[in-house]
Amino acid sequence: MLPDDWHLTQDIDEFLARAGDFLRSHPAMHNTPLTDIEKLRIRGAAEPGAEGPVFGRLESGGEIRAVFHLAPRGRLGLTPLPAEQADALAAHLAGLGHSPSTVIADHGTAGAFADSWQRHTSAASVLFWRTHLYRLGTLTPPQPHPEGRGRTTGGRDHEQVVRWCREFCADVGEQPSIDLIDAGSWGDSRFGDRHFTFWETPDGTPVSMAAATSIVGGMVRVDPVYTPAHLRGRGYAGAVTVEASRAALAAGATDVVLFTDPGNPTSNALYQRIGYVHLADFAGYRFS
Repeated sequence: MLPDDWHLTQDIDEFLARAGDFLRSHPAMHNTPLTDIEKLRIRGAAEPGAEGPVFGRLESGGEIRAVFHLAPRGRLGLTPLPAEQADALAAHLAGLGHSPSTVIADHGTAGAFADSWQRHTSAASVLFWRTHLYRLGTLTPPQPHPEGRGRTTGGRDHEQVVRWCREFCADVGEQPSIDLIDAGSWGDSRFGDRHFTFWETPDGTPVSMAAATSIVGGMVRVDPVYTPAHLRGRGYAGAVTVEASRAALAAGATDVVLFTDPGNPTSNALYQRIGYVHLADFAGYRFS
């Protein structure tokens, strides 16, 4: 497939008018582009002098087959692509002078693009993120159920939410988010637009936290789920995830998804017990 089948624009409204239905057609698999592009839409035009986002759609036979978005900080998000189309896109972007710093996509697409990018630009790629994607089937509260209740957070909880998000980032090695939090740029971090739920013990002490995105295309992503280390193993993470998932369904979500660390069998087993079903594997590569 020729690179000319890719249509690029910096006009987000034009892009969504053409590609919005495609993104919404598979909301679980497209969950990251849906939320990332919505955040870019809400923020509006780039600051004067700053490079704005770039959006692309792959059309064939009058139908959209895939899309990408390249954020101002260089993060490239892709929907699933065969290897030859990933290669054509890499060559096309390189020829136009675009320089993504990372690529995030399903495992096969991300790997194919990273290999092609290295071939076309000599930029080495390093795998920095691997994850399982789960989609909620039938929500099943954990048994036994820990004592306590779920509670939507409010303004008085902001300091603790920020502290727990930073601790979560430290646990998973998410340094860019730590830098934004430490710089006081909470709104620019990936957590700034999330909705948070606490699990509290009967005396009102928060012991676990789950966040969720707003509904976009019928999809809500639960992310992150965090319990301080000294409180783990008591069922709090499962309970708070159920509460956040139930709230998403009550708000009208048709697809509730979450990502998990493949190296953590405990969390993967937990989410399957409460009704989440493995859908796909995703990966992220960083370029030199």
